[in-house]
Parts: sequence; structure tokens; C-alpha cells
Amino acid sequence: MLKPHVLTPNSAPFLFFSHGSLLSSHRSSSLRLRPTAVQLQKIGKRGCIRCASGEVQSSSVDSGAAISTLKAVATVKMTVGGLLSNLGLSRALDVTADLLGKSLLLELVSAEVDPKTGLEKETIQAYAHKGSQDTDDINYECDFTIPKGFGEIGAVLVTNEHHQEMFLKDVTFNSDDSTTLTISCNSWVHAKSDNLEKRIFFTNKSYLPAQTPSGLRRLRSKELENKRGDGRGERKDFERIYDYDVYNDLGDPDDDDDKARPVLGGSKKHPYPRRCRTGRPRTKKDPLSETRSSSIYVPRDETFSEVKSVQFSAKTLRSVLHAVVPSIQTALIDYNLGFPYFTAIDKLYDEGFTLPKQEGVGFLRSMIPRLVKVITDGTDEVLKFETPALIERDKFSWLRDEEFSRQTLAGINPYAIQLVTEFPLKSKLDPQVYGPPESAITVEMIEEEIGGLMTVEEALKQKRLFMLDYNDLFLPFVHKVREIEGTTLYGSRTIFFLTNRGTLRPLAIELTRPASPTKPKWKQVFAPCWDATGAWLWKLAKAQVGAHDSGYHELITHWLRTHCCVEPYIIAANRQLSAMHPIYRLLHPHFRYTMEINSLARQYLISAAGIIESSFSPRKYSMEISSVFYDQFWRFDMEALPADLIRRGMAVEDPTAEHGLRLTIEDYPFANDGLLIWSAIKQWVQDYVSHYYRDSSHVLEDYELQEFWNDVRTKGHGDKKDEPWWPKMDSPENLIHILTTMMWVASAHHAAVNFGQFHYGGYFPNRPSIARTEMPVEDLQREEFIKFLEKPEDALLRCFPSQIQATVVMAVLDVLSSHSPDEEYLGGEPELPWVHDPIIKAAFERFNGRLKEIEGIIDGRNRDPKLKNRFGAGILSYESMKPFSKPGVTGMGIPNSISI
Repeated sequence: MLKPHVLTPNSAPFLFFSHGSLLSSHRSSSLRLRPTAVQLQKIGKRGCIRCASGEVQSSSVDSGAAISTLKAVATVKMTVGGLLSNLGLSRALDVTADLLGKSLLLELVSAEVDPKTGLEKETIQAYAHKGSQDTDDINYECDFTIPKGFGEIGAVLVTNEHHQEMFLKDVTFNSDDSTTLTISCNSWVHAKSDNLEKRIFFTNKSYLPAQTPSGLRRLRSKELENKRGDGRGERKDFERIYDYDVYNDLGDPDDDDDKARPVLGGSKKHPYPRRCRTGRPRTKKDPLSETRSSSIYVPRDETFSEVKSVQFSAKTLRSVLHAVVPSIQTALIDYNLGFPYFTAIDKLYDEGFTLPKQEGVGFLRSMIPRLVKVITDGTDEVLKFETPALIERDKFSWLRDEEFSRQTLAGINPYAIQLVTEFPLKSKLDPQVYGPPESAITVEMIEEEIGGLMTVEEALKQKRLFMLDYNDLFLPFVHKVREIEGTTLYGSRTIFFLTNRGTLRPLAIELTRPASPTKPKWKQVFAPCWDATGAWLWKLAKAQVGAHDSGYHELITHWLRTHCCVEPYIIAANRQLSAMHPIYRLLHPHFRYTMEINSLARQYLISAAGIIESSFSPRKYSMEISSVFYDQFWRFDMEALPADLIRRGMAVEDPTAEHGLRLTIEDYPFANDGLLIWSAIKQWVQDYVSHYYRDSSHVLEDYELQEFWNDVRTKGHGDKKDEPWWPKMDSPENLIHILTTMMWVASAHHAAVNFGQFHYGGYFPNRPSIARTEMPVEDLQREEFIKFLEKPEDALLRCFPSQIQATVVMAVLDVLSSHSPDEEYLGGEPELPWVHDPIIKAAFERFNGRLKEIEGIIDGRNRDPKLKNRFGAGILSYESMKPFSKPGVTGMGIPNSISI
């Protein structure tokens, strides 16, 4: 039988109620789970009551055997509309129930079964009546009479007799000897009229399955069964059911045939991670697709947006999508109208533009003060953007080649740059379809751009050539995308040279259009030039690559690798890990609001005709491209930062180096800072896991943990279930690595690619989301080439996003880059169960201290003039891996979870 460290004499005492002084520590060993306390010793207020050994007392006692009372206070948070804000008969009934004190039923559950009968002891019930109230909370109070032999309390059952759900913050118990225990709930409790099942809240002590007290074993299993559901029917808003489904709700064929989209997931053609099942009816035109609705079900505890006094970025984003975006589209009627000159772009920050007066916009002044402002007379509202930090520092930085290169290492997509390991470059696509695989970038071109400093062979040997490679991923979609009006696409490769200063210099951009039935294959290489035509073509080629990088960043580095791939972890954890499981409690902070924000993305951002399809280069094929990447490149074992860096050739293993890695580019801000965060997370996880799992047998015998990992592999990522690279859940070391990877992706990986978006993309010429026109030299006979020669600036403006596309994307990026006032940062505040265990508490405090130390290290690096990629005239400091931040658009801060 398992003997986890938590149950050794050095483990922390946890607060439980016992039948003597009522508050007691549950300190049973793995071999003796029943409490043996009769004589009690009080340790102190808010501490534990240590029980001396003695006979176990049965709960089968007469009513006169009661020895103590408990006062319970259940704290319910006010909702936005006020507690029980519904109107009509149900409201009147709920008020009456409150007046009669019959609205909230609490039941105490003994941690142990009756030793005489072997059955669960009867619960002790009491109705909590409405008591004190402040601005945000209402307290419901009751008293319990505890009989001898009841033993320690292991859980509380809650029945909400109201006709509306309520958000239960916690339940606090006070004994007559002034000892206190709080059970943290932070959950919605459904109305009894919706569901007769009682809500189960366990105490703060964590248990591996084999150590579950006998009186809680059935409830532990029952709670998991409730959360799994039966996989049938349409999910209701109040439910807490976690199940899997494919991405079959991105299209809307019943509304428009052009909005039909393939199902992602569950097939070899379009493999994909799973999302949470909603059970909505199928569409009429496509029996494989699910109908869309104005709101998408997520398990109730995954969205707390109705709780009063709690701020959510998701709510702000919803406001932008509901009101600001339609207002932009109304104000700027012509969807294809571009910016006539560059000063018109500047007006977005200097003057803004007036939003049309319509119902539902006015409230945005307080909701989105950064975006929506009131002009002098107070009657009109204008959409006015803050000047992005990049442009505030250096208005012309976006034009410079060195900044174009620097952003591959210190921008918002530092996951794409890779080492060139062979030359000539070759495509892996079928040459029968896409032509000869060799790139048009030749040895002679590279050596000319290097200026005779070294040969290509020497550059490869010295690891001096790097690349952004969007050729094979985009090339199969080029002709499909070009059929859509107002956009274009190429396969692209961009080559960089590592200078002696440690910075990257762009050498060449190759753009490729595959052959079609009417046109031959076209490819051309562009390079920095000293003549006017070549210089302008270079700027246009950089704009094309910028659009490719923007699409790759949003679809793959951001959406797929963080939001999308993390959702199966959340579903699996809730289906297979009990709320009292220590690993559930470790992971839970890293899952906050992710499913809610993902449902919002499915509704507005990645759906047919949504923001991504409307404003990014791949347009309606965006999600298919992310499926191709998932199929060909996504591997769980490569999502760990060290493995990712090694795979891209950006690092090699070196036992003598810090973190065991030697970076290929020493001044790689994301990698340097990211490895500090990775190592800190890994140490915290190692301290935590070793407290519960002493050896491999403990991991192997933990059936909840094994089922969790099985769910992740075979259901959540079921299209890759047979891949050989999945780590095995067979040792503490592998468990540590798996958990560190999940926590890294949900926190630091997402932060690195999210919170700097407005800094770098808020001025869209720096990162255009879409390229709307083809290169003018693709067909020298076309009128576009003549226009380009006459006025090349206009050609660049026509290539950039339209006014609607640019302003919509900028508004969304502003919100996505913003930290909510209630943000929970990595290593910021400990979970309540961790606080009560001194070993875990000490480990978390070390984690917190290390993260604060890392902040100082990053600040020092940003002041180091030797680090050219993060320090210099007009250059933005690299702060994406700084753990903490104030609210707003700061370009720093690592939240625990993907909460925006």
C-alpha cells in the first residue's frame, strides 16, 4: 500500500473536525486510516487539534450524547445582478425560503465509516439561514450539534434550495473552543430544482487514492462520476460535466454554404485535439457538424464571469467582439478600403475615429477606457488607440532590417526561428505536385550577402545560418487562398546570418507560388538592395513574410500549442483526478478560465467568417493549416522548452552549461529568460511531487493518475494515441517532467506569445496580419507592376490590411495583451491546501522567492549593453518572462493559466 510523504510524521497537520474539541488533524498512516482519537489536545487558534490515541467511538449514540457544537458560516458571493436576481414567482419563493431559514442545507460527512457496522456514518444536517451581508458577500449561518463518535469531518454536502444557482466561496467552521477551519469551495452550486444531486466539498487535506479515508471513498468516486456524465444529451448551463468532442462547430453551413468547414479531429485527414462536448443538435446540411448558438456550454466552474467585484479579461474581450467590432464595420463601410497614406495610420493613435451612435456602445467607456474615449462635447465616442510601445520608442523601427531580425528572437513569436543544418534547402512536399524540391536560394546568393566573410559550408559548420520556414506548411494552400478576393499567399523562406555581435541579419527571402493548370511555378528570391526598385521589393517581401509569421503565430504558436492543446488536460484532470488529489490541486490553478476563453474563441475568433478568417492571410483555411501542423509536428515531448529549443537547433545538450543546455545564439532573450522560468517551475514541481511519491511504485499504483494520463493520450489527443513518443507515467521523474511541461505551456509559453501582442502588432505595418496583394514582379505585364514603379509606397499600403481588418485586429490585440486586475500570477499566491502543509508551503515560498529573483536577473539583462537583442537605442526591453505585472497592457507578467 502506498505510503506517501504527506502521511509521515514530518508532514503538515491539516485541519479536520473531531468529536472532542471538534477541530483535529487527520494524521492517520497509510496502514491505519481510522481516527483513534478520544482525548484531544488543542494546538491553537486556526491550528489543529492533535488527538491522543484511544478507542474509536461509534456514531450510533443517542441524542443526549452530544458533546460540542460547531458554528458554520457559508459565504456566498454576490453576482453581477445581485444574489438571486431573477424576477417572478421563483424570486418570491427564494426570498421566502431565506426568511424561513430553509435555503441552504449543509451536511457534515465523517471521514471514517462506523467501525462496528462498516457503513458510512449518518451525516449531520443543518439549514443555514441568511445572516450578515456586505458589498460582495452574503453569509449563511447555522449551528451543528456533534455527537460522540462522529469522528473527523472529511467533507461537507451542500444543497441549494433556492431556484437559482449561487457561487459558494467557502464554508468556515468555528468550535466552542475558538478553533477555526475553512473549507475553500469557489464553485457554483446548482439549484436543487435543476439537479437533485448534492454538491460535495472535501476538506483541504490532499489524499492519493489509496489513502482516502474510508468514509470518503464512495464520495470520491461519486464526484468523479458526476463530472464525467454519460456522454448523452445537450449540456445545460448549470452542469459541471467534462467530456470530449471534435471541433465540429467552427462552420455554419445552415447559414451560408460558404461557411461550411471540415470537422477537425477524429480523422486521419484532419487530426486535432479534442474540445469539451456540448451536445448541441447537428446542422441540417451537414450531419457531422454541430449547430452554433449564441453561447457555448462550458462546465459551470470554468466560467465565473457573473460574480460581482471580480474582473475578467474575457468579459472585456466579449465586449469588444459584441460592440466595438460591429461599430468599426459600420463606421468603415468599405471592407476592402485601405489606408491612403501612412499619416492616416498615425491618426488612429492621435485622433481616432468616431464610432456610430448605437445602443450598446455607451457602456464601453468604462469597460474599455483604453480604446473607447469621449470627445470634448461628451456626446460622441471615438475609437482611439494607445501608441504601441515599439512605435513610442522608435517610430521607424518597423522599417529596419535589424529590428525585423531581432523580433524573431525577442518578439511575440520566438518559437519559429530555427537553425539551418543543410544546404541547398529542400522541400519535403511531393515533387510530382509541387515541382523540384530545391530552393531558389543559392550558395552564391548567400555568400554574396555575407560579403565574403565565410563560405556557406563554413557558416553551416559554425551554426551561423538561421531560417523562418513557412514554405511546406503554406504552399499546399496557396491557390486555395488566392481564390478568395482581397488576399494572397506564398510559401516562404527567410534566411538570417548570425553576426559577430550576436545579432541576426536578414540575407534573403524566397517567395513561391506552385504551378497551377494555367500558370507555371513561380519563385523568386529577394534580398536587401542598394537600388530603389530592389529596396522597395525587399520591403514588400518583408510584408509578405510578416503576414506569414502573424498567421503562424496566431494559429499555431498561440492558439494550437497553448489554448487548444491544453483543453484536453483540463477535461482529463476533472474526469479522472479527484478534487482531493494532490496532482489535481497542483494543476488546477493552471486551468483557470481556459475553457471559457476557448469557447469564446470558437464563437468569434476561429470560427467561419470570424476575426482570424476575416483578417489573417490563410483566411477560411486557417484552421485546416493548424490541423496540418498538429498532424506533422505537434508532439507532447517536444512542448517542453528544452526539447523545443533542441529540435529547432537553437540549443544543444551540455551538462556543463546552466540548465544543461548551451544556446546556439547566446543572446536569445526568450530562451535565456524562459529557461530560468522553466527551471523554477521544474524545481517547484519536483519538491511537490517528491512529497507525495517516494518511488515508481507509488506512481504506478495511483489509478487516478494513470487514468488521467490515459485520458490525455487516448481521448484528449486521441488522434495521436499510438505515437511512440508519449512519455510513460511510470516514475516520479517522468511525472515531474509531464507536469512541468503542462504548467510551462499554460503559463510561460502562453505569456511569451500573448502579452506583447499590442506592443508589436498594435502598429500593423510592423506585423501585418494579412497580405492582400501579390508581389508586383510576379507578372511584369500586369498593371500592378506599372503602378508599383510609379508610386511604390501605394503598393505597400495596398498590400497591408484594409482599414477594417487593421482596426479590428488592433482592438482585439489590445484586449488580448491586457492583464485583468484579478490576474493570478505564476508563483504569486499559494492555494489553501498548500498553506496548511509546512513542507509544501516552504517549497512554494522558495518558488515565489526564485521568481522574484528572476525578475531582478531579467532587469539586469535588459540593462546590459553587450546584449544587443534586448538593449539599444529605441529597442524594447525583453520583459515577457518577468513573472509579475500590474493590470493593463504591460508586456510582462506570467499568469498561472491561459485566461485570455
